[in-house]
Amino acid sequence: MVAKRYLITGSSGFVGQHFIGFLEKQGNPVTVLGLDCQLASRQRAFKHVRFSFKKVDLQNFAKVKRTLGGFRPDYLLHLASFSSISFSWQHPQLSFQNNTSIFLNLLEAVRQLKLTTRILVVGSAEEYGRVNAANLPLRETFPLNPPSPYACAKVAQELLAKIYVQGFGLKIVLTRSFNHLGPGQKGVFAIPSFARQLISFKKRHRSHGQLVAGNLSSVRDFVDVRDVVRAYDLLLKRGRNGEVYNVCSGTGTPLKGILEKMAGLCGVKVTVKVDARLIRPTDVPVTIGYPGKLKKLGWAPTISLEKSLRDVLASWASSDG
Repeated sequence: MVAKRYLITGSSGFVGQHFIGFLEKQGNPVTVLGLDCQLASRQRAFKHVRFSFKKVDLQNFAKVKRTLGGFRPDYLLHLASFSSISFSWQHPQLSFQNNTSIFLNLLEAVRQLKLTTRILVVGSAEEYGRVNAANLPLRETFPLNPPSPYACAKVAQELLAKIYVQGFGLKIVLTRSFNHLGPGQKGVFAIPSFARQLISFKKRHRSHGQLVAGNLSSVRDFVDVRDVVRAYDLLLKRGRNGEVYNVCSGTGTPLKGILEKMAGLCGVKVTVKVDARLIRPTDVPVTIGYPGKLKKLGWAPTISLEKSLRDVLASWASSDG
């Protein structure tokens, strides 16, 4: 059996590392080429994954085309982006230009090389923007109303993908992925930030602490990253060309409730200091998705929110961060 070839952009990031780990657990021989601006800080030894890494500036079209032409992937998982919404408010031009241009370079390389690669482009629930509570949960057919520069770039990415499907016949499946969590996520995001601060209190043997946070009234639909990568692999193989799929749980949880649960698991009482810098100019109060379309392909989340939170806390407890 010829090993399938996966090209993963953003391979050193949170989701990229979990996706490679998922492929390893499947036990089938696969070849993976990871592209990123830097190699992951912790390298794993693989038995089933033949992994190689290439440092590539995805804004350099010539290098992108040369890389894809040499590797000729069966599957392309596009994860690379400036993924922080806060960063997109601070640097809107850089965020938008980067996230759209690198995607367009990948599509053009696949088109010009006449590759038959199946591509999964990862979008965001942020594309939906603010909606009336009566219209929840969010479905793929709902109109898009991006509330941030980051979300605008994701909508542009989605429109470009549809053009390349309809006009050039590329094989592209799209997601609108909702908030995900799990071990290994950077501390700039809400839940790992809570974990980092709570574990810091515990390591200093403090039963009380003041925790810095943003808007805790937001309600979000969280999915464990290990369930997310299962969805991505399924969509690469069975997703319908040109279609968009919500990757979500269908359940909304307030960030305040998440923090209270994590503090309880740590045995720490906290008071919250709100940092205005962590509050977005146009925050969406409630985001809950409908996962029915993805479930029809055979996917369902398997990891409970409590297990996810326990694993996040354990990850920070064992780190030097």
